Amino acid sequence: MSDNSTLQRVRALVTPIIADLKLDLYDLEFRGGTLRVTIDTPPGSEGGVNLESIALATRLISRELDHDDPMPGHYTLEVTSPGLERTLRLPAHFQREIGKTVAIRLRDTTSDARRVQGVLVAATDTEATIRAEEPAADGSFPERVVAYHQIDRAKTVFVWGPQPKPSAAPKKKPVAKKEPSA
Repeated sequence: MSDNSTLQRVRALVTPIIADLKLDLYDLEFRGGTLRVTIDTPPGSEGGVNLESIALATRLISRELDHDDPMPGHYTLEVTSPGLERTLRLPAHFQREIGKTVAIRLRDTTSDARRVQGVLVAATDTEATIRAEEPAADGSFPERVVAYHQIDRAKTVFVWGPQPKPSAAPKKKPVAKKEPSA
């Protein structure tokens, strides 16, 4: 299915199904005989996609693909969520994740570092701006603009919150002793 028109036909079939489930089509790709449909909750939603939503979307998409048969030959349908650490491939992926920590590996570098990690502060249709996590010598947090065509791989990084402190055993209140009455 290297033919882009076939992938567009599949996109046209699955997008309304996913929209009816009040979900978003995050990504669609065909690789190694597997058609992967990645679905997500709309931006700004609390929580992520649950297993019931994935199972229902799989049944509905499978039935539609069987009925319309937009892809020749055998393939495996995989409906999934992007997960906590999601792959960023398209400008829309970057634009959706502004404010989150990202890790980027660049294709070819000459003088700059090959890996960039920091907070995604801006994303256009052609490039992303990442603010460093570590301050520079002058105390500022430098920003780096990376064109999408320079990116080999990119993903969000799940940042764990602070560890809860071990709870101390509750302190016992001293018991007041009564003086014997005379």
